[in-house]
Amino acid sequence: MPSVATLKARRDRLVEQVHDHLDFVIGSVSTKGFGYPAYNLTTKVAGKTRSRHIPKDMVQLVRRLTARHRKLKLLLQELAAVNWQLISEEVDLRDYGTI
Repeated sequence: MPSVATLKARRDRLVEQVHDHLDFVIGSVSTKGFGYPAYNLTTKVAGKTRSRHIPKDMVQLVRRLTARHRKLKLLLQELAAVNWQLISEEVDLRDYGTI
């Protein structure tokens, strides 16, 4: 198991990465299926699928923001794992009377 200092450094790095990904949008970009390019942002709201129109010139931005949401979810899972390791390590150190 990594040392407490290594875990804290990893946690600090993850917190910074989470902070860098806080401008996000939840959902997925889809086409409307017409013969011309038209896009929607589709997401679940209270268990129902909702769609919002995306202007054509904003599609790349919305795709980038939805990608940030996917990355943010992964970063939060990794941060939770590191925090759990830190908690476990501190409990182990208490058991040995070093804290």
